[in-house]
Amino acid sequence: MTSVLYDAPGPRAKRRNVLLSVLFFVLLALALWWMWQKMDEKEQLEWALWEPFTTSQAWTTYLLPGLGDTLKAAALAMVIALPLGAVFGIARMSDHRWVRVPAGAVVEFFRAIPVLLLMLFAFEFYVRSTDIGSEQRPLYAVVTGLVLYNASVLAEVVRAGILALPKGQTEAAYAIGLRKGQTMTSILLPQAVTAMLPAIVSQLVVIVKDTALGGVMLGFTELLNSRSTLAANYANVVPSFIVVAIIYIVVNFILTSFASWLEGRLRRSKRGTGAVLAPEEVEDNPAAIPGTYGTGAGGAV
Repeated sequence: MTSVLYDAPGPRAKRRNVLLSVLFFVLLALALWWMWQKMDEKEQLEWALWEPFTTSQAWTTYLLPGLGDTLKAAALAMVIALPLGAVFGIARMSDHRWVRVPAGAVVEFFRAIPVLLLMLFAFEFYVRSTDIGSEQRPLYAVVTGLVLYNASVLAEVVRAGILALPKGQTEAAYAIGLRKGQTMTSILLPQAVTAMLPAIVSQLVVIVKDTALGGVMLGFTELLNSRSTLAANYANVVPSFIVVAIIYIVVNFILTSFASWLEGRLRRSKRGTGAVLAPEEVEDNPAAIPGTYGTGAGGAV
């Protein structure tokens, strides 16, 4: 049996795949067992180290406020970076050189700079050139760095998604009299959004994780920074890392699950409705009858 993309595996290939799968899970189980043994030897599995996470104080004082700041910075960066990236991505495809060249220079410049360097530069800028309070300064710096870097990356995602569409889409739009702006907003972007969604979501996950850079270097009280304070008070460094890692996994899993649901909904909404015409609607619309051409007198077959 042959698929469009590959030949279906035969009996030997199936046995080999099963054997490799079993071997992988055995190795994974051994690795987990080794990690468990090492943690047990170092007394990292003692209940006293994990008990703080069963009390409300560790969550309400450290983890939940840190998670709130993480989500706040990530949400602000997403809200600003998404439309900004779309604008720069479209500007890079402009017919006007005075629009296309500056947009390309901005995108390539900020894509080439590490996001941490952008955060540090923004922090120093706010310290020396603005009146923003010291408590709000780390948040502003983190959001600024995330926006500048991720908007540039998203601009390339948008540009690639639009260029991946068949040229016939644009030509057909011009043929019916649409201007370039109308073609972009009504024809190209709605089709490209579905194709771009996986790449956009992966970049949004990067935004959530990169907020931790602000906690390490700028003192921003995000989730990882709050973990260090919690670990200093309860002396449970390894357990606190594990719990925070699980929180990040849950948050990003929710984000990707929502994006998958949204992508499926968008794809379903673009399919035909499959509606069946009633007999009276067919009689009123002769063009719907096979072999007729809407003349009202019955077309020739």
